[in-house]
Amino acid sequence: MPASEASPATAGEAVAEEPGDESAVGPADVDAGGAEAEAGVPRGWRGRYPRVARGVWWGVTVLALVLVVGALLLPNRMAALQMNRFTRIPGEAIIGAAVLLALPRRTRIAVAAGAGTLLGALTVLNLLDIGFLEYLGRDFNLVLDWGLLDDAQSYLADSMGGTVAALAAIGVVLLVVLVLGLMALATVRLGNILARHPRRSTQGTLIAGTAWIACSVLGLQYAGIPVASDRVANRVTSEVRQVRDTLRDEAEFAKVARSDTFGNTPPDQLVPDLRGKDMIFAFIESYGRSAVEDPIIAPGVDATLETRTAALAKAGFHAKSGWLTSATYGGSSWLGHSTTLSGLWVDNQQRYRTVMASDHLSLTKAFQKTGDWDTVGVMPGVQKAWPEAEFYGLDKVYNAFQMGYQGPKFSWSTMPDQYALEAFQKLEHGKERDKPLMSEIILTSSHQPWAPIPTMVGWDELGDGSVFDAIQEAGKKAPDVIADSTKSREEYGKSVQYSVTALTEWLERYGTDDTVLVFLGDHQPISRVSGQNASRDVPISIVAKDPKVLDKIAGWNWTDGLKPAHDAPVWKMSSFRDRFLTAYGSTPHPTTG
Repeated sequence: MPASEASPATAGEAVAEEPGDESAVGPADVDAGGAEAEAGVPRGWRGRYPRVARGVWWGVTVLALVLVVGALLLPNRMAALQMNRFTRIPGEAIIGAAVLLALPRRTRIAVAAGAGTLLGALTVLNLLDIGFLEYLGRDFNLVLDWGLLDDAQSYLADSMGGTVAALAAIGVVLLVVLVLGLMALATVRLGNILARHPRRSTQGTLIAGTAWIACSVLGLQYAGIPVASDRVANRVTSEVRQVRDTLRDEAEFAKVARSDTFGNTPPDQLVPDLRGKDMIFAFIESYGRSAVEDPIIAPGVDATLETRTAALAKAGFHAKSGWLTSATYGGSSWLGHSTTLSGLWVDNQQRYRTVMASDHLSLTKAFQKTGDWDTVGVMPGVQKAWPEAEFYGLDKVYNAFQMGYQGPKFSWSTMPDQYALEAFQKLEHGKERDKPLMSEIILTSSHQPWAPIPTMVGWDELGDGSVFDAIQEAGKKAPDVIADSTKSREEYGKSVQYSVTALTEWLERYGTDDTVLVFLGDHQPISRVSGQNASRDVPISIVAKDPKVLDKIAGWNWTDGLKPAHDAPVWKMSSFRDRFLTAYGSTPHPTTG
């Protein structure tokens, strides 16, 4: 059969010719339609529309080149998504071209498809890093973080509705499949194009390789970025190192968790200076340093802290405040809770699981261990089984469904903080008992996306929570706030004001001479609110009527009142447990790993 009568390949299709076959289909082949017509062969669309066919061929080829080179150069930081990052010479592309040129057709296609799929996976990983850094202030961990994707879907369902969450999940899956598939097809196409003209391809590869080496040796830069790029090699090396370090950390941290300064302390030597006090440890969601110092957020929050400090003082309460550096950022609140109460640095999910399964003494369990306190947890954010109660030493836990709330959800938060605190008062704190009460309370109204936000109502008007129906309906909608950084910051500030007000009004209303409140933030809000490169610091305050309680921590040099000074002491969150136990008379009796 004459070459002109061969069935033409469609534009973008992987070509079957072996390397060195200069008759392979290319842009010039679209003119073959004329020969087909003269031979009496019906012309294909490429013969009828040669210019269109040529344009499609070039368009698909350029798209494949852009996809592959773009993936090789794609950074894993939102701030780095700038043009100068994509004007570099990727060394991996040169090596890949050399390898593909040396392979026979079938092997070449298989290798190209595999390499393209891996490049697509790397692209997905880079996008995950961008998202995790935006929300959690760190990269995605290949070993530990897959479970957080399910948490993200649950958060989206609670905030935006189940339909939106389901559509988002489907969209993400389709996007991943599309990225993997397109990258594989693009790499195969470029490999086949290289193989059609091996001499020119080899020459071009040698020239590109020489240019890369020269730029690397000379340290040439464009717009402050090295022209010679080995980003993929460095990225893969970094991921391998992270996986290795993560696996090593599991074993090492398990040993650390078995060591405990107060692990063997007899019950009668734990917190003797707090005997008879009703202890409350409260965490305010996303209450970070930015709430107190950011120029947009701080004015309202600072005014609230000053107002509430004065109101508490009028009721006989006084406070001291400092800073703790949280083990987490932007989310994963349970890491902040466990770090504070365990005295261990719990900054990932594996460490959290290790701690929860250990016998390490939590600060709250120390009170249970004495036998002199009843212990209770108020967890409006918990909507399923919560075995962690055993680690925290809680005799009883009230979850989202056990506090009688019949009002509306406020985005992710199942109920307003004011209602949760009033339920705590009715169900536990307000009851007569033989022992004082130690409580752990997690307040959730300041959880992102900060829309709608509840407002304070009369404490006697709370009822079953239905009073919040109109407030929730009139509030801002989450989609209107999420997409706007300024609005998010403003609404975040309002949510912190609400949570602080609810907690301190509760204390003012129901606190006694023997009530001691310790409250703090679990982490900073996401970087879109707290700002790029924000610290991980969160405020912490201890409030009491009995002056002896605050006298015990006078040596901490904390700031008087609810607002910590900018230069107040900053401690790692993991140091708080031991400092607190020591300050209130606990005697160390260590266990070792």
